[in-house]
Amino acid sequence: MGRAVEDVAAAAGLSVVAVLDRAAVINADSLCGANVAIEFSEPSSAIANAKACIDAECSVVIGTTGWYHQLDALAAYARERDGSILWSANFSLGVHALAQLVREAGVLFSSLGGFDAQIVETHHTAKKDAPSGTALLLQRQVESTLGRPVPITSIRIGSVPGTHELVLDAAFEQIVISHEARDRRVFAEGAIAAARWLVGRRGVFTLADVLSPGDRETS
Repeated sequence: MGRAVEDVAAAAGLSVVAVLDRAAVINADSLCGANVAIEFSEPSSAIANAKACIDAECSVVIGTTGWYHQLDALAAYARERDGSILWSANFSLGVHALAQLVREAGVLFSSLGGFDAQIVETHHTAKKDAPSGTALLLQRQVESTLGRPVPITSIRIGSVPGTHELVLDAAFEQIVISHEARDRRVFAEGAIAAARWLVGRRGVFTLADVLSPGDRETS
């Protein structure tokens, strides 16, 4: 993801002033005056990296998942220091459209009998969290309208960037609503769009703020 973000940023005409590996110390010096940092690491380091960016007065876009049990604490940390963070379970714009589709599917199927519902998500073997943050997002969306629990099946295999499906299965028919990421570039493009949007703002935001008219802060 780091290489993808760097390539997309360069193609967009943005200056990449620093590329930090996992051993690097994140501070004002190592960030080299960056306006926004884009954090794609792993759950165990995401919070510390984000706090270090906030301390260095650098806004941060967080693409890592699996740390959301600490979201409230990080949000409070950012607000206390007048910092800015923007997080999302998935930076694909298509996935956010998918979330709306599965929510509407819940409305339609809440009154139909005989259909089982399941979310199936597939990622590369190096992905740390299971289920994925995107699968949990889709689960919340469909359960809110379907009115019953929807289990998640997680598959880790090969080099798959990410596939998410809502499967609605009955005795004689099946409906599948799916999104397949064919290249990690799609996440990088969303993160770059978020980084552009975040410059000059203070608060805690998600990708939904970038895609919505007007300015608003989320908790």
